[in-house]
Amino acid sequence: MTLTIAVPQDADRADWERLYRGYAEYYGMHMDATILDTVWGWIQSPDSPLQGLLARTADGEAIGLMHFRAMPSPLRGATIGFLDDLFLAPAHRGSGAVDEMLDELREEARRQGWPFVRWITREHNYRARGVYDRHATRTDWLTYQLEP
Repeated sequence: MTLTIAVPQDADRADWERLYRGYAEYYGMHMDATILDTVWGWIQSPDSPLQGLLARTADGEAIGLMHFRAMPSPLRGATIGFLDDLFLAPAHRGSGAVDEMLDELREEARRQGWPFVRWITREHNYRARGVYDRHATRTDWLTYQLEP
């Protein structure tokens, strides 16, 4: 599969929103217009650290999205990349599209000078983890979340 992967523009809002709602649904997260407006604003703002990419097939169908950002790594004294969101429409899973998307993220990391990109996923996300295992090294870090 050959994709066009680019920063979403104003005309891409409906496609991005459809995909982002699918991502939230997959993870069982609440999604509403306020959240959508906030995230869209972040990825459209040159002043926001959050960046976004939208993947389209050769016929122009939007099938995937990624949101990522620079993240300081104090122990390294360096900035690394962090992939917050990666979603591919269910009908296109297994097509090689995620491989292309991760290759584009790898290129973005090179452009940014990041030594690596980190991300988390759910333990039971086996299908995605199979792809991730081809592209990245699974670390031994556990994730905790502290509520205020």
